[in-house]
Amino acid sequence: MRKADLVAIDEPFQGLFTQGMVCHETYRDARGWLYPEEVERLEDGRVVHVEDRRPVTVGRSESMSKSKRNVIDPEAIIARYGADTARWFVLSDSPPERDMEWTDAGAEGAFRFVNRLWRLVDDQADALPAPGAPAAGGFDEIATATRRAAHKTIAGLTEDIEQYRFNRGVAKLYELVNTLQDAAARADAPKDGAPGAGQAWAMREALEILARLVAPMMPHLGEEAWRRLGHERLVALEPWPVPDPVLLVDDSVRIAVQVNGKLRGTLDLPAGTGQAAAQSAALGLDAVQKAIAGKQVRKVIVVPDRIVNLVVG
Repeated sequence: MRKADLVAIDEPFQGLFTQGMVCHETYRDARGWLYPEEVERLEDGRVVHVEDRRPVTVGRSESMSKSKRNVIDPEAIIARYGADTARWFVLSDSPPERDMEWTDAGAEGAFRFVNRLWRLVDDQADALPAPGAPAAGGFDEIATATRRAAHKTIAGLTEDIEQYRFNRGVAKLYELVNTLQDAAARADAPKDGAPGAGQAWAMREALEILARLVAPMMPHLGEEAWRRLGHERLVALEPWPVPDPVLLVDDSVRIAVQVNGKLRGTLDLPAGTGQAAAQSAALGLDAVQKAIAGKQVRKVIVVPDRIVNLVVG
């Protein structure tokens, strides 16, 4: 190919994103550098060689390199935890532009989450309506909260991925799993042991969203969860979910109530509550009345859906 032809080809990307390095502690004894698997930490805090128990010096955390042997064998990680766990831990530890510290504790925590997510899907799957079933009407508080959490996660994770904030996106998926576990525990259970129709439909929708969102980060788990939910087509072939804008707006908001800038309580009010109504509700709090203690309210500052601050003197 001629040089002129090469110049005419469009670049596959418009810019480079500089990523951080994966780091690990360094270990050394009298004979030289050691691999992490050659080192053992004792209960008394000492670090020794696993074979002859000779003392080992722990150095600072540095970028993994063969020269200092502070490397982790990917095959060992995959054999112990699976590839999805390794991906999840790397994404969750820190922003991609920063260095990350590889630790056994971090990998084990990621592995526990993998299993927790799978148990959530597996435990709920048999009680859910069939895939593609029409939406059930009459969503109660639990069902509405479940749907709202799932759709907010779509919006938040989509933005985080576009901004390369992968660790923040991972945190949102942790929150969604926590919310769904709580919803499953709170679900109404009629005599047949199954949740109400609205709750079951909302749970299916949320779990399907969860499987689709987690699939790019943990493709094996995403596919297994999708199959367990009754789908034959690969989740990798499904489009990225789109949030319902109606479900991105809270019906109520929690407002902080302050007296002279000091927090005295909180209020749960309908979103968009006007200044007069918010002020009246704030004045009705016992803690606010005690803080005022007969003093004159000179000014009321209301930040809609956020704060009511009473200035007294």
